Amino acid sequence: MSLRNTLNRLVRVVIEEAERNPEFEAALNDALGAQVGKRKQPKEAPVVESAGSEARRGKNRRPPAVLDPVQVVRDGETTLRASLEKLSLDQLRDIVAEYGMDPSRLVMKWVDSARVIDRIVELSTARARKGDAFRKSADDTQPRHEEQGGLAAASGDTPPNISSEGEPPLKP
Repeated sequence: MSLRNTLNRLVRVVIEEAERNPEFEAALNDALGAQVGKRKQPKEAPVVESAGSEARRGKNRRPPAVLDPVQVVRDGETTLRASLEKLSLDQLRDIVAEYGMDPSRLVMKWVDSARVIDRIVELSTARARKGDAFRKSADDTQPRHEEQGGLAAASGDTPPNISSEGEPPLKP
């Protein structure tokens, strides 16, 4: 084992013991001449409110969004617009914040609900259609190259300038 690995393991063990044992941490601080400060508490799971099942959010966090606009827009743009028009400006801003629809931080400053709704509809539609180029539609059952005559052999016809034995084409 290399010296580097051995020292890394030693330091990790010392750190873990200092986190578990406050007396050991105090002794280390005294030995190293470190200033004694408040020890960071280990991160815990989020606290769940007894009244609701949602986890507490920070003071500066917005409440969760009322609906998922990308899922609703799959039922139709008019359905999404109707759902959004029922909401207040703050609820619209919650949707914008939760689904990352304001990278430039401008939408949150808008005071016109119609303008915010237009932005939500625009981005939700784009997100719902993302990847459509890779999905097959119902009317797209035949490959496109057959429509253009690219695979004549697949349709049973052999062009006149290509022989079926694999020989080079005859010159006219």
